[in-house]
Amino acid sequence: MKKSLILILFAVYLVSCGDLSSEAEAQNLTESEQTTNKAQLAAKKDKVPAKPKYNIDYIMGKFNPEVDELFAEIPKGTASRPGMYMRKEALEAFLVMADSAKKDGINLQIISATRNFFRQKQIWEAKWTGTRLVDKKDLSKSIKDPVKRAEKILEFSSMPGTSRHHWGTDIDINNLTNKYFEAGKGLKEYEWLNANAKSFGFCQTYTAFGPDRPHGYHEEKWHWSYKPLSKEITKSAQLIMKNDSISGFKGSETARDIDVVGKYILGVNPRCSH
Repeated sequence: MKKSLILILFAVYLVSCGDLSSEAEAQNLTESEQTTNKAQLAAKKDKVPAKPKYNIDYIMGKFNPEVDELFAEIPKGTASRPGMYMRKEALEAFLVMADSAKKDGINLQIISATRNFFRQKQIWEAKWTGTRLVDKKDLSKSIKDPVKRAEKILEFSSMPGTSRHHWGTDIDINNLTNKYFEAGKGLKEYEWLNANAKSFGFCQTYTAFGPDRPHGYHEEKWHWSYKPLSKEITKSAQLIMKNDSISGFKGSETARDIDVVGKYILGVNPRCSH
């Protein structure tokens, strides 16, 4: 009788262990499933396309900064002429930077700021048709091939719809030649900007060509960008701008052959976009 009781208790123990083992396996399976579900959700989230913060009309400068609440007119003395506008945040940062520079004996003045699509079209088409000379030449006569003519203009001038000057974040400072910034007062100004502009949010948009910037506009020591804003606009442009988006002016058909989006809109100093 005693032996039978021991056998019965042992059998109950085995069944109990089996139940516990099954419960543990079930619990482990649930945890595994939860891990898998989390991974699947994360993967699905990664596949959701990023939404651009800025729309294509803004990126292409199809608006009037004079009536846009995001913009403010650059005050007299800070600008070389009246009627120039910047994004308010960029202007405030520049004013602080200019004040700091003045304490070091450096005068910074904005000579070009926001240009919308329609102003850029005037500049581009004047060069395209020869009414405005490039290197003292009428390009409509000296360069018949449309792609080569566009590439010549693109050395320093943007196609309408592709200029960072559309955004209100980019400015030209003091002079429009690299030579000016290579000696004397211009060199001191450029050295000050290189040493200090970053702390105010500004970076040189077009540096010399090299491994980190093989394409785009030639070096422009005068062209500086307010990175806290322009970085986000660049991301939006990367998401939604296509070469086929570029149209509405003479020579626009060359945009695809040149890859203006990849080489020019995105062909900036990497320190301005990362």
